[in-house]
Amino acid sequence: MRILLLSQFYPPVIGGEERHVRNLGAALAQRGHHVSVGTLMHPGSPETELDGAVRVHRLRGTLQRLSGLHSDPERRHAPPFPDPELVLALKRLVAREEPDIVHAHNWIYASFLPLKGLSGARLVVTLHDYGLVCAKKNFMHLGANLCSGPAPAKCLPCATRHYGAVKAAATTFGNWASSFAARRAVDRFIAVSHAVARHTGLTEGSAPYEVIPNFVPDDVGVLGPENPCLRELPRDEFILFVGDMMRLKGIDVLLRAYAGLERAPQLVLIGRRVADTPTEFPPNVRVFSAWPHSAIMHAWRRSLYGVLPSVGPEACATVIMEAMASGKAVVATGVGGMPDLVDHGETGLLVPPGDAHALSHAMQTLLENRALLARLEVTSLARVGRLKAGAVVTRIEQVYRDVLRPAASRAAVPSQQGSSGEPSCR
Repeated sequence: MRILLLSQFYPPVIGGEERHVRNLGAALAQRGHHVSVGTLMHPGSPETELDGAVRVHRLRGTLQRLSGLHSDPERRHAPPFPDPELVLALKRLVAREEPDIVHAHNWIYASFLPLKGLSGARLVVTLHDYGLVCAKKNFMHLGANLCSGPAPAKCLPCATRHYGAVKAAATTFGNWASSFAARRAVDRFIAVSHAVARHTGLTEGSAPYEVIPNFVPDDVGVLGPENPCLRELPRDEFILFVGDMMRLKGIDVLLRAYAGLERAPQLVLIGRRVADTPTEFPPNVRVFSAWPHSAIMHAWRRSLYGVLPSVGPEACATVIMEAMASGKAVVATGVGGMPDLVDHGETGLLVPPGDAHALSHAMQTLLENRALLARLEVTSLARVGRLKAGAVVTRIEQVYRDVLRPAASRAAVPSQQGSSGEPSCR
């Protein structure tokens, strides 16, 4: 198959979604497919380059040029509506690559929608977050509570608080229009967790979808050379958090929970500092930023266990998979896609979001009950296989084959609506 992956960002911009697209492209190419990537231009990166067997094309968009619209100049997002310049760039790219499948990730799909009918390609869209219904993508109302669902009276004030009035109106209404069109034009949605499928309305709508998680490479447990930054890790046991150090990730809840532990080892935080990152940390907390991914995998291997106390509905946290692949248990919150990944009492422990006391109790339990910790570690390592490329990419390939079948054949065998009997994030 000829496959064109669309992603608003791609390495050297690094994040869970970018790493997923890169890993997916490499895995598909290794299986004999012709794979290319269309992504937004990044300063200092070439317009076209080979990343292994995958050809990467960096495209310019009109809104990308307007730096004042973006809070982070390094991450100038694709809009949730067709960007004129990006539509034209995608048209040229499709003519050049002649894909059978266009597999889009995130809002960049909106700029392909006007081309879908003429391209001859089937369109698959992976939902890595809640952007199909939420202008902020995180499904948190006013940044504090899990949203009960989209509604004009709720969404506009919520988006305005986040973006400002003008940008909120354009983002919200543009997203609604693109979402309406996508539910009719997309040949198959892939939701990365049951929470994403449920909160974006796929479970109650008619659009065909599957629930297929993100994945980690088959060789994720093979560690590369040690980076000098690893010398900064504690020599003794430590608890590890990996992710953006923000309130939505539960960083303030984690610090309160950690303060309540008895005879606690050091807490190590690795991730980006953002606007609401605490400015001060307790003395037994070590904070590191901008570590390479290979060093983070070494840190997982050296840690005692991991903790991911998000208060927002994480869609499908790759860091949990990486911890499991390192043979580590995780204490996480039972929200979003986390229950799909963590089997409570078997591969880790789940606690209510925002509950510092419950989080502290779970963390203390793993410090004191080393027999339980060892059992969770063994089970985590055994079950991570279904979250590796060998298992997950096979399911994505099957989606491609399904949507390429003639329409009459697809009608005879309808989408399984996420209930194929195969494991999703769970």
